Amino acid sequence: MNTIDNFINASAQALTVRSQRMELLSQNIANADTPNYKARDIKFSKVLEDVSYNGLNTTSAGHMSVVQDSPVNGVMYRIPLNNSFDGNTVEMNIEQAQFGQAASDYQATLNILENRVNSFKRALRGD
Repeated sequence: MNTIDNFINASAQALTVRSQRMELLSQNIANADTPNYKARDIKFSKVLEDVSYNGLNTTSAGHMSVVQDSPVNGVMYRIPLNNSFDGNTVEMNIEQAQFGQAASDYQATLNILENRVNSFKRALRGD
């Protein structure tokens, strides 16, 4: 069963992160008119970097541990291009463009995961 997990795990984790990003972007869009709301996003490369660092283990008690100075799960506040009077940092055109890209990325990751599962099925059937 470990082979199956290793075969599918990376795509499944990427799908989870992409889903979380779409949720954050939709929250940003929903709160576009909320005063002092700060737009948030997930930086996928930062999540990937955090996953890589979390996999490191020290071999001696004298070794330094990895210090993570990044936000939890790669969630960051977006810096607006234009300031608003009410303190809201949501810029609707940027959020909509980011959501469209995130939806496309999600679908691509889902297709990759589906292809991996199908190729594993074919291997088990002997096709």
